[in-house]
Amino acid sequence: MKINEVDFKKSGGLVPVVAQDAKSGEILMLAYANKEAVEKTIHTGYAHYYSRSRRRLWMKGEESGNRQKVLKILVDCDADSLIYIVEQIGVACHTGNRSCFYRELTE
Repeated sequence: MKINEVDFKKSGGLVPVVAQDAKSGEILMLAYANKEAVEKTIHTGYAHYYSRSRRRLWMKGEESGNRQKVLKILVDCDADSLIYIVEQIGVACHTGNRSCFYRELTE
């Protein structure tokens, strides 16, 4: 599938991106990307996202050094969500946890 086939219009120019560890299959984080972020990811081989709060592109690890080397990008059946299959360098979460999904929802 080509990048022009990804439906960025459905959600206002952004698609959700799940980062998944290539070795363990662990879900590391969820972020959003616009077309430019995905293009940069493809071009550099490292995960780029779009920050909704800062309203700008960012490369994962640009400040922390905790980068994500993207090995493969998967597209869902509706072409409006992506999975980055990554080699995580350092931790994925800004809290210092390996994954952003370290808490369980209880009653």
